[in-house]
Amino acid sequence: MLTISVVIPSYNDSEMLRNCLAAIARQTRPADEVVVVDNGSTDDTTQAATAWGARVVQESERGIPAATAAGFDAATGQIFARLDADSVPRADWLARIEEHFMAADDLAAVTGPGDFYGASRPVKWFAERLYIGGYFWFFTWRLGHPPLFGSNFAIRASAWLQLREGSHREVRTLHDDLDLSYQFAPGQRIVYDPALVVGVSARPFASPAGLIRRVWWGYTTAAANREVRRQRSRAAARE
Repeated sequence: MLTISVVIPSYNDSEMLRNCLAAIARQTRPADEVVVVDNGSTDDTTQAATAWGARVVQESERGIPAATAAGFDAATGQIFARLDADSVPRADWLARIEEHFMAADDLAAVTGPGDFYGASRPVKWFAERLYIGGYFWFFTWRLGHPPLFGSNFAIRASAWLQLREGSHREVRTLHDDLDLSYQFAPGQRIVYDPALVVGVSARPFASPAGLIRRVWWGYTTAAANREVRRQRSRAAARE
């Protein structure tokens, strides 16, 4: 049996965080630890987390990359299961994660899609089929393995220790999940499980500005990792 730490970065999102923590409490396979990273919130994020029995880590460096890294560094489990504050995992989420890692010792990470809530049917269709669907399709082709989806993935603690130094935790305007996806070395196996589903708020698609910001962050993440790809290409050419 493996130990699993659930890590949730949160910034001024206490109401949705409560829903997320309630969903974690309903898991058929309980979490061994829940770590909420309070990223400088001015609301009652810390109080909401402690009320549900979570351990709170304070991270003053703003941005999801820094908050996620702080949570992983503080977690004590063998597996780090990552959610956003607005994620609502299904009751079997942790059980499915454990099954994947128990079945394969060489598995570095597992990820799955989002079921977007709080939006009209056209926006939901766009978010699930074009935005997230396109994200998984394009970056699986680009990277040679599935990318991680920040609202829904789990990584082996030993893999994080290998990848953490390459992550751009100091850059606020990038996607931490995609940035981490770039750091995986050849041979580190990542699995995409379409049945590993969590509810995810459709807030980022409420306005064109929100969508444009997310696309721009995707570009800046790819740009920050160009040298990583060049080094891998040169290494492959020498083999």
